This record gives sequence, structure tokens and C-alpha cells, in this order.
Amino acid sequence: MKYSEYQPRPDLLKDKIILITGAGDGIGRAAALSYALHGATVVLHGRTLNKLEVIYDEIESLGAPQPAILPLQLSTASPRDYELLVQTLEQQFGRLDGILHNAGILGERVQLAHYPEEVWDDVMAVNLRAPFVLTQELMPLLEKSENASVVFASSGVGREARAEWGAYSVSKIAIEAVSQIFAKERTYPNIRFNCINPGGTRTAMRAKAYPAEDPKTLPTPENIMPAYLYLMGEDSIHMNGQSIDAQD
Repeated sequence: MKYSEYQPRPDLLKDKIILITGAGDGIGRAAALSYALHGATVVLHGRTLNKLEVIYDEIESLGAPQPAILPLQLSTASPRDYELLVQTLEQQFGRLDGILHNAGILGERVQLAHYPEEVWDDVMAVNLRAPFVLTQELMPLLEKSENASVVFASSGVGREARAEWGAYSVSKIAIEAVSQIFAKERTYPNIRFNCINPGGTRTAMRAKAYPAEDPKTLPTPENIMPAYLYLMGEDSIHMNGQSIDAQD
């Protein structure tokens, strides 16, 4: 099927509780609004509280279900931070129906020979370690869902290593593996795991990676939401361990 042409029913995510990491701007923000407008109670994660508050107000003003806010610094989160996050979700909702692991950092576009180690560590912490640990910690809450969907953000450089993409490419190749391993292990048969590659999209990260590119030639985050809705909703219940392209 062409994921970009998927037409979700208006109540696709009704009564679902979905955590979105990196919801402050770009694709995460678009997904938060889109999921909320399709009936989900979205839990907004990000580093910058005031950005999350703006989106919170926007969702409320649209008459969508009241969202929640959970700030967490993924690069430095401690076991206690994760524990508190799980407890908060447990007390507030009792279960979790989906996670969109959207948060990510670019790192530097330099050759590996000159790649700064501390930048490497930061990229791995946010793009690889955090989605793995967060998924692991939230498994008991996902297990309580009728059927849960975990979606990891991949990239074209997550399918094929590319020169001067360094830690970002390595982290995305690894996250594809994490998704497939979770899917193959089927620890809880009600949870499915898939990756999505947004493709070139009009975001701040894309502009940083391709400073010479005209952003107007790219689709907006809103344009690629059909694929994000598809993977989170029950129309994709048969998909597990797959990696799709949002613009296909």
C-alpha cells in the first residue's frame, strides 16, 4: 500500500494513551496534534517545558482529549527518572497503548576520523539508549493494552551507512535492529514494534543537516502524518518488525 495515501477514520485512536518523545517541534509536534485529533490522549515528552505547554494548549483549544506533559532529559536520564515516569503514567492512566520514539539529535556531519567522542556519546544516548530503555521500562504498561504499537524513528542513513553521517547513521542502523529484535522476541504478543523513516521533511534538523537545501521543496511534517497514523492505529495490527517510508 502507499502509506502516504492512507486515509484514517476520524476516531482511529479513540481512547488510546500514546507517549510521544520529542513532541516540542517538527515531526513530534505534528504527530501529537494529529494523534490527538484522531482521539488519542497524548503524553507530550520533550526537553523544553514551555514548548510542550504551547502544544498542550493548542490540543485543548482544538477540543481534543486533554493531553499530559512529561518532561525528561533523555541524554542524562537516571534509573530514578525512568522509575518516576513509569509511576506517573501508571497512576494517571494505568496502561499505555503506544510510543512514538521521535526524539533524536543529529550530532555532527564530519568524518569518523574526526568525530568528537562526547558528541558520539550524546547521539547514542538520545537516539539509541533512551528509546531502548524507555521501551523496556514501559513494557509492563504496554502489556496492559489490548494491542500496543511502538514506533521507532529511522532514517535513510539507518538503512545504509553513509559517509559523514557518523553517530547518527550508526544510531539509526542500531535502532532498526532494536525494533526487529523486540518484534522477533514477542515477549508480550499484544505489542508490535516497527520503524518509520520520515524521509526529507521540513524540520530544523533537516535544515542543519542540509544547509544549502531550499526547505520549501520538502513536505511539511503535517504532510507525512498518514504513515504515522497508520503505524499507531489498528489498521497496521498485522505489521511487526517492519520498517516503512512515510513518503512512499
